Amino acid sequence: MPATDGFQVEGVVLEVLSERTCRVGLANGHRLVGFVTRRMREALGSPRQGQRLVLQVSPYDLSEGRIVGVQQKDDK
Repeated sequence: MPATDGFQVEGVVLEVLSERTCRVGLANGHRLVGFVTRRMREALGSPRQGQRLVLQVSPYDLSEGRIVGVQQKDDK
């Protein structure tokens, strides 16, 4: 997926399917499969249930997304 193709969304891990994939729920109720690339796995590790993530989703396939980061908590 080119860098200009797609958009970023935030979601919560609902279920861990394997060490590289998980089911993610978005704020609007949509669920999709998130997968960790090799480079992100070195920085992120395996996803955990309840963890808040940032995913990059292609507008052509809304059923899966690439995990690009972890959402930081705002303790205000």
